Amino acid sequence: MRKIALVTMAAAFAVASFTGPTYSEVLSLRGASSPDAAATMFDKKKQKTMKGGFERAWKTQPPTIPHSIDKDRITLRDNSCLSCHSAANFKKEKAPKVGDSHFVAADGKKLQDISKRRYFCNQCHVPQVNAKPLVENIFEGAKK
Repeated sequence: MRKIALVTMAAAFAVASFTGPTYSEVLSLRGASSPDAAATMFDKKKQKTMKGGFERAWKTQPPTIPHSIDKDRITLRDNSCLSCHSAANFKKEKAPKVGDSHFVAADGKKLQDISKRRYFCNQCHVPQVNAKPLVENIFEGAKK
């Protein structure tokens, strides 16, 4: 009995004296700075532009955006992407038309207007930037 009490006290002392790692021992992508330290402003990367778009990495990947979207706005009432990519404007603007899959409701019925599930374009379609990868990437994508 006395031996168990002694082991329990030694364990409690060891836990109480352990203070854990210090911030200088914790390494992350942002370095060894404290999470409480003031953040430094990052360099905003410039979006890549490419006539004709970018190659897709896999067959069903949503196309990436080959132009700047800094001034584009998508709200509940307005979607500026549709000023170029809608069925009414795409030929005049020489832009790709919104995909037919965007005019299908969740129950499979064809719609006259874009499905509410597909209205917020930048949930799937993303611009490209000239950023250096944070980690090594050996992904090769789909072979055509």
